[in-house]
Amino acid sequence: MTTDNLLIHHASEQSNLNQRNQFEKTQIVDASQKMSRKGKALATESYKNNSVDNMNRFDKPLPREKSFSDEMDGIFNNRPAPIATSIEAFSDRQPSISSKSSDTNSSIFGRANNIPAPTAENIRDLRKQARAENDPERLLAFALYLIDAVSQVNIDDNDPMRGTKTREKMILEAHKIIKKLASQGLGLGKTAYPEAQYLLANCYGSGSIGLSLDYDKAFSLYLQASKQNHPSATYRTAVCYEIGAGTRRDYNHAMQFYRKAANLSHVEAMYKLGMILLKGQLNQPRQSREGIFWLKRAAAAATEEVPHALHQLALVYEHDDTTTVIRDEQYSFNLFAQAAGLGYGPSQCKLGTCYEYGLLKCEVDAEQSIKWYKKAADQGIPEAEIAVSGWYLTGAEGVLQQSDDEAYHWARKAAEKGDAVGEFTVGYFTEIGIGTKSDLEEAKRWYMLAMSRGNRRAMDRLKELKKAADRLQQDDNEDKNKSCAIM
Repeated sequence: MTTDNLLIHHASEQSNLNQRNQFEKTQIVDASQKMSRKGKALATESYKNNSVDNMNRFDKPLPREKSFSDEMDGIFNNRPAPIATSIEAFSDRQPSISSKSSDTNSSIFGRANNIPAPTAENIRDLRKQARAENDPERLLAFALYLIDAVSQVNIDDNDPMRGTKTREKMILEAHKIIKKLASQGLGLGKTAYPEAQYLLANCYGSGSIGLSLDYDKAFSLYLQASKQNHPSATYRTAVCYEIGAGTRRDYNHAMQFYRKAANLSHVEAMYKLGMILLKGQLNQPRQSREGIFWLKRAAAAATEEVPHALHQLALVYEHDDTTTVIRDEQYSFNLFAQAAGLGYGPSQCKLGTCYEYGLLKCEVDAEQSIKWYKKAADQGIPEAEIAVSGWYLTGAEGVLQQSDDEAYHWARKAAEKGDAVGEFTVGYFTEIGIGTKSDLEEAKRWYMLAMSRGNRRAMDRLKELKKAADRLQQDDNEDKNKSCAIM
């Protein structure tokens, strides 16, 4: 087959893509490549269709079943607790117990992270200083310092400071300090320290510092700290009521504490409250105006740990699904860009899509598209990995060298996460022989996986392969019959 130009068209195929710009990518396909021009065209068409699916799925993410342990993981780490499976998934970053404070007192954790290395002399000096000041914040900082020291130093029973017994003593001392501060502050008649209550609740909720997992105690401590207007404890009290962790499920109480935490300027609570009202969840009537109000407040306070409100608010202004806002593509893009700048993978993936297809008033820009897709793909987002695979499949003149191997590599990464589009793509690449050897049985295995997750293209492809096999068998039978007749 002679060398020829392969035109790759990314055209809009559904009504919600009518205004998207069309563009062409031209890629020379050498005849020496192991696959035919027709095979590559089919693979590219397959990617194009997958890209459309990805965009739609990205805007309205597919539901994901969450176990009770998944929900609890959201509570006892510094992440927004899951709202509902229909709302986009949250970041997987899970800070350690002392890497991020509650919103009320970041200096505690700051002190714990900035004090000297955990030598015997330093520990004695810091203990003496903390006790002398008689300051709950300083004492809690010292307790956290002990916890960090134990978690960061490898066990070595030949070293007195690294021995198992010494480490156990340090944890026990930290536990006693935290428990005392959480129960009675600095003595009789003193108010319990809410930051210590919040921390101890986290420990019971995660089973850390030698404590057994106890959701009842965790909830009780969150509730106590909430009575002193501790924002993070108030938020987690709400989540416990929402999912029934350590208490009975009660949506009315959950809403009460979400509102309280939001009014205390807790970013996760503002975001969560906004989404509940916007979507009409937890048996609440839809209140778009108030929901957007809280999303805007959360977006204004967005951080690297909590960028979600920016992304959700951008979706609101992109789609105009409510009567409260007027569609504003430029504002939507700016919000996506802000969230992407904070490192939020879904927004980075969205920017990649915008620059690839010319959405939200963007000019088509292959370099920018690839840049943002790769940032999201590096965070393990399957949609972005599929998009990067597609760019490697076609290449981008002057920007990205075409590579079948890389196309397969990135599709495989998505497939191994259980992504149906990724599984279908790997199946097709394996069938045709793109970036891997052609193996029909292996391709069928991937198609079966994709089909089990509801991918219709995989189902259709399996039907086509079966028809082809049946035709081949029929032809073989006819040939055998002819041979017998001749004999």
